[in-house]
Amino acid sequence: MARIPPDPSLRLTPRELECMKALWPLGEATVHALRARLLRPLAYTTVMTVMDRLARKGAVSRAKRGRAYVYRPLVTDDQVRGRALERLLAEHFDDSVETLRAYLGADGRTPRHAGNSAPAAVIKSSPPPPATESRADAAVASRPAPEAAAEAAPAPSREIDSSLL
Repeated sequence: MARIPPDPSLRLTPRELECMKALWPLGEATVHALRARLLRPLAYTTVMTVMDRLARKGAVSRAKRGRAYVYRPLVTDDQVRGRALERLLAEHFDDSVETLRAYLGADGRTPRHAGNSAPAAVIKSSPPPPATESRADAAVASRPAPEAAAEAAPAPSREIDSSLL
């Protein structure tokens, strides 16, 4: 297979990253050797498919040795980590390291705000988008209100039939 230069926007799936983490310390390996280093058992054909995808992405090279392919990394763990961090900054922090630091808090590890809400430093002050009414909302709004008697239907009984016990 011809050597493909690594894609500068290289994105690795979790499974691809798992295989790369097994390959980096070895320097080169066959699918059999990679399977032995993986944290979770994967089928031989699964690892072979993942490594083929990594070769097509330009993350690894492969050379046939006997009946097996030997894979070598073409990207380092630092390059993959750097690209992931660049994407994280661009997609979630407007390319601002300062905003990321504000999010992480004083110790640089723990987000300042627990829960699902983002800190105020991360949220841009922009007006909310204008409300638009969908066709479904308009159809519901145009229906006549249900009768009060229909809304006040009797609650179902909570008694247990003793014959079922």
